[in-house]
Amino acid sequence: MDMGFVRIDQLADELGVTAMTIRRDLDHLQDRGWLRKVRGGATAQPSTAFHGDVRHRARAMTAAKDAIARAALPLVKPGQAVVIDDSTTALALTRLLDRHTPLTVITNFGPVTQTLAGSPGIELISLGGTYYPAYDAFLGLRTVDAVTSLSADTLFASTTAITRGHCYHQSQETVAVKRALMDACARKVLLVDHTKFRRRGLYQLAPVTAFDLVIVDSGIPAFDLDALQADGVEVLVARPEQPRP
Repeated sequence: MDMGFVRIDQLADELGVTAMTIRRDLDHLQDRGWLRKVRGGATAQPSTAFHGDVRHRARAMTAAKDAIARAALPLVKPGQAVVIDDSTTALALTRLLDRHTPLTVITNFGPVTQTLAGSPGIELISLGGTYYPAYDAFLGLRTVDAVTSLSADTLFASTTAITRGHCYHQSQETVAVKRALMDACARKVLLVDHTKFRRRGLYQLAPVTAFDLVIVDSGIPAFDLDALQADGVEVLVARPEQPRP
């Protein structure tokens, strides 16, 4: 994979196994989030285009995610039904929700379920479907079907990349679920740190203007902030927490 791409037949020859064995192994690695299968082989996606394993994402940009979560928290009101998608940015908000109970929380994301399970005052609705280990989330048609039977107040979601005014993701299954979540919620809030801008993604999710509010951290370049505002997007810049005197 040093060249960024490997062929199935080449791997089979070098390892002395069948092409079927290689395909099985590549399927496993793709499920773990380490590569993406393409015609005839597999590619190690560059970091600007690959939505990696959830464990790695959870450790990235933690200060920015915490700032975004604090800025988003006042939007949550007791008695509401809110949706938290399968993003580590929205996960940071989950850890603060016990301050705004009673609350109904709907999610397809394993870490959100684990964080809120048994929390007093929180009714937790976990969406089923096909489990994807790389994302620690339930995705696919069954998840979409489960979402369509619900109606919630606010969606807190993130995305892999924002380019030319549109949100993108590397997984078409994730895009399908996120679109369903957007349709099910009266208000849609996009939570993104500044590294998501001008990155590449494969599948288009929605224009940024489809969200009622975008919350970003203070590291966002002026160019990207100006572009959002020029498109009429309401933007809230989350400032870092100031140390107490």
